[in-house]
Amino acid sequence: MADLRQRPLRIGIDVGGTNTDAVVLDADGAVLAWTKQATSADVTTGLQTAVGAVLAAIGDDRERVGRVMLGTTHATNAILERRGLGRVGVIRIGAPATTAVPPLYSWPKELRDAALVDAVIVRGGHLIDGYPIAELDTEAIRAFVRTHAATADAFAVTGVFSPAFREQELEVAAIVAEEAGADVPVSLSHEIGSLGLVERENATALNAALYGVARDVTRALEQVVAAHGLDVVTYFAQNDGTLMAPDYAARYPVLTIGSGPANSLRGAAYLSQVEDAVVIDVGGTSSDLGVLLRGFPRESALAVDIGGVRTNFRMPDILGIAIGGGTRIHGGVDELVLGPDSVGYALPQHGLAFGGDTATLTDAGLVAGRTAIGIADPSRVVEGDRPLLAAGLSAADEAIAEAVDMVTMGRTEHPLVAVGGGAFLVPDQVPGVAAVLRPDFGQVANAVGAAIALASGRWEAIIPSGTGRTEALEEAKSMACRRAIQAGADPEQVEIVELTEVPLSYLPEPAARVQVKAAGPLGRL
Repeated sequence: MADLRQRPLRIGIDVGGTNTDAVVLDADGAVLAWTKQATSADVTTGLQTAVGAVLAAIGDDRERVGRVMLGTTHATNAILERRGLGRVGVIRIGAPATTAVPPLYSWPKELRDAALVDAVIVRGGHLIDGYPIAELDTEAIRAFVRTHAATADAFAVTGVFSPAFREQELEVAAIVAEEAGADVPVSLSHEIGSLGLVERENATALNAALYGVARDVTRALEQVVAAHGLDVVTYFAQNDGTLMAPDYAARYPVLTIGSGPANSLRGAAYLSQVEDAVVIDVGGTSSDLGVLLRGFPRESALAVDIGGVRTNFRMPDILGIAIGGGTRIHGGVDELVLGPDSVGYALPQHGLAFGGDTATLTDAGLVAGRTAIGIADPSRVVEGDRPLLAAGLSAADEAIAEAVDMVTMGRTEHPLVAVGGGAFLVPDQVPGVAAVLRPDFGQVANAVGAAIALASGRWEAIIPSGTGRTEALEEAKSMACRRAIQAGADPEQVEIVELTEVPLSYLPEPAARVQVKAAGPLGRL
């Protein structure tokens, strides 16, 4: 690998349900080339086409590309479609305190059948103050692992209050390595989620089920890079708008699930040069709305539902609505039905202005003069269809305004940044925001967000509020910085960017729950 200072160009890629977007940024962050290509059924083909298009656009400068960053929907699709998931043995450390609720009890049956080999609840775990619930039952763990070593692709381990007291989870991981082999992946809950046993256990089991998906994605990216003869370092985008190295992504694939919306928000912040704003990313099928705080996505304070499973790892606070460029307009003016179905990437074959027979919001935007598309001709829309399109566009405007009001919660001082291929659907005046901004290259904001992202790491712990607080807080900061460096950050430039400390009540000794986030620019190789 040559010195990356001599290879300053970056390729950012985002694989969406409709399009695969790619951009090339120079050392100063200027966009040199961009493309939108249809996402292929196998994903890899569309990815290879997108990378090939931007490389062709920069010509001989391709030799100066040093990094490739990818945001992908592979993990999300695997969960939603119940395919490609690994078989997981689930170990909960918490008997006799947690036996009333079995592991993965709330999962949809088809997902549980696809991913679960078996589950066991063994003695162990801690109370919130660190007092042991019971001594760890190592023999029961060994028996469970031996029984399922041949059928489980991975194991997921969750202990009661393990984010604060992780020693028992680490001991279980060592037992799995002894009984099933060091190559069998083990997903540990204290590395995945926060406090909240059931949601953290769900996230940990999903992470274990996605190890094979992560391996396939990594290989796909390697194949695309090799096919184009690139000598680059690769990264994956994660849920909070930052990056992680491939080996880190292979260990924590569940962290890629919310990378698409997070990339859009980060890209919108970068392109519009605003750090506090509302962002709407309008795609072909739906629109995602989120809030930027100091340039990063506002995170959800609630448990997040993924494919019918409640989890509690970090995810951007996103509101999705069924408004997109391919959204169908049904019925008549008096009985209007807007979506939720969409023609998606087949818009050029079905849209009225493209010569098709389906009324869509893109047709409405074209007729209203909000956009122009080279292969589309608004004159193809007959007069009888125009009132329906106008009514559909008006309904979309109302839906967008209502969604903006929901995410702003009544605050009106921030602008609305409209990005995505369907951003033209956002009207110039939206109630509840200071202004509507449409940055250059906004149609590929998600790929830009992947290209400009930092690497980050997080840590959560329960620390004493009195004696020992300083030492415990410094250890939490150190762990966050260490995880950021593992994700690919430059060790010399990592810094603490977020620290939250919440006092805990009703404990024998005063204590607080602390969450720390560290971030920094990518390291040089």
